[in-house]
Amino acid sequence: MAVVEKVYERPESLLEARTHYCAGCGHGTAHTLVAEALDHFGLCERAVGVAPAGCSVLLYKYFNTDTIESAHGRALAVATGMKRANPDLFVYTYQGDGDLASIGLCETMHCANRGEDVTAIFINNAVYGMTGGQMAPTTLLGQRTTTSPAGRRREHEGPPLKMAEMLATLDGVDYCARVALYDAKRVMQARKAIFRAFESQIEGTGLGFVEVLSACVTNLKMTPVKAQEWVRDEMCAAFPLGVFKDGRAETTAAKGDA
Repeated sequence: MAVVEKVYERPESLLEARTHYCAGCGHGTAHTLVAEALDHFGLCERAVGVAPAGCSVLLYKYFNTDTIESAHGRALAVATGMKRANPDLFVYTYQGDGDLASIGLCETMHCANRGEDVTAIFINNAVYGMTGGQMAPTTLLGQRTTTSPAGRRREHEGPPLKMAEMLATLDGVDYCARVALYDAKRVMQARKAIFRAFESQIEGTGLGFVEVLSACVTNLKMTPVKAQEWVRDEMCAAFPLGVFKDGRAETTAAKGDA
């Protein structure tokens, strides 16, 4: 009789619940990666997720951790308060582009600049998903939305914000990366980046930030396959993938130069 080895199973930190996300959306994959990181580091019992307004507002239905709702854009401010009040907690935010890069841009930048020991997972799908497909800070030049029917124009709305590159310039950020989910290889790279961002908080070295390029199939009005191709061909051209800052690597390099 052949021996069957189980190589994949649902993470314990992920509840057995059917999500409300649209078919083909990347949130389900991103949730799994975050849950795998929680399991890997044994954080489930002391982790608290922060869910702001947006598609991720029902985070508490899917993660087997404590979760707190924050006002729109204030997830990292709430995370800061919880972590400072109880440093033993592991605090992570799960935010979209409307929340983290628009109404919450101030909270994001100052949290990063202070080097708060929290973890931010940023889902960039280049559009406001929950509210009907309006233009986001990350909407691409030429991309049509309900509030930019002629396409985003540099001379009117400016270019899309590159959050990973911006945050990487701040001293308080320990790890900053941009990843994508359009194929299996990129999913595994995203997994590695999320694990590394978790380590920043565990080691107390500053903010760990991962920007995840994901497809909003409903507002792109594309099939799941076409939407993933759009992320690969269009989004990745505007938002290059990679690690923009790694404090651990910089420390190692500095020691080598000494």
